[in-house]
Amino acid sequence: MFAILVRVTLSPQLDQPARTRSAPAASVAGGLALVVGVMLAAANLRPAVTSLAAVLSEVRDTLGVSAAWTSAVTAIPTLCFGLVGMLAPWFSRRYGARAVISGALVLITAGLALRVVDGPLVLVAGTFLACAAIAVCNVLIPVVVKDSFPAGKVGAVTGAYSAALSAGGAVAAAFTAPLEELVGGWRGAVGMWALLGVLALICWRLAGRGPAPSEAVVADSAPRRSLLRSPLAWAVTVFFGFQSLVAYTVMGWLPEILRDTAGVSATTAGQLLAIVMVLGVPVSMIVPPLAARARSQSAWAMSMALSGFVGFAGLLFAPATATGLWILLIGIGMGVFPLALTLITLRARTGQETARLSAMAQSLGYLIAAVGPFAVGILHGLTGGWTVPLTLVLVVLAAQIALGHVAGRPRYV
Repeated sequence: MFAILVRVTLSPQLDQPARTRSAPAASVAGGLALVVGVMLAAANLRPAVTSLAAVLSEVRDTLGVSAAWTSAVTAIPTLCFGLVGMLAPWFSRRYGARAVISGALVLITAGLALRVVDGPLVLVAGTFLACAAIAVCNVLIPVVVKDSFPAGKVGAVTGAYSAALSAGGAVAAAFTAPLEELVGGWRGAVGMWALLGVLALICWRLAGRGPAPSEAVVADSAPRRSLLRSPLAWAVTVFFGFQSLVAYTVMGWLPEILRDTAGVSATTAGQLLAIVMVLGVPVSMIVPPLAARARSQSAWAMSMALSGFVGFAGLLFAPATATGLWILLIGIGMGVFPLALTLITLRARTGQETARLSAMAQSLGYLIAAVGPFAVGILHGLTGGWTVPLTLVLVVLAAQIALGHVAGRPRYV
């Protein structure tokens, strides 16, 4: 199905070799269009998660599903990111990265629309479809950025990409619950985010008329020493996995936790999740460049994980006392994601080693992360409260602090 959509969305411009690129003025215009396309595509990579989280209680009550089913739904994104993302290099080599992203945007839009039309099985199927396509975009959008822009501009475009990704998740978290009241139910509020996918697809198709990337292979297949035997590679991988576990637990369960422990409304809980997501925008644009210039990144990695630890400890012991402070600290801790990507680059000597370490860290890391939302939901269902689930998150963050020290030290895999 994915291959068929890629063939349909493949435009003639994408088949042209690099020597047929347009004149400089047209290239500038095409580059600007591509930046807009990248940002809109990135904005679609989190609403599938945060929009559902904002109204999870209403979804569960309406569909009459169990705690186990709810936990499984919150684990789908990270499972897809770990398993389906591994197929992205093959799709890129077969059809080209831009064409594959076009097909992925179609599937994201279809999945978001499909999952609100029927019962529990359809919601699971639509969520899986959207998240599988998001997994492909996670891998390939940075590749298009790297191949389409001069080295001096890659950092700025990557910053815009990261900011749009966080902003998309924040907007969906903040506005899904209010939209529910306006449109008369959670189905319309959740399904409306498919319109963002339509907009992104249109702009991405227009951006296809700009300068074409080299479609470089994103995974190196040459035989080399397995990174599975490298303790440092495992430290980076598990660090990436644990920060993703915390992040997707936040995106999947934080509104529910806040409603139950702090006594806030669904709208306020969604807005607080949005604040957490928005905080990732400035953090992701400021911290990685500063950390990269330092000889060691251990202090950065450890301090950001510690911020999240204190925030979750506050939710556990005094959720209603200083809720805003706990949200602020958790949001700062969530900004560790771009730092984790930076560590992947800094712990490898060459581009090929970076690609291999990235594949290991993201694939295995997201599989590790999938345990978090599922385990938190199961523990909440078994205990009827949030003490045990929040304690689990604190244990993971404590381990993340220790791993940050190891992964941040100036060495190579």
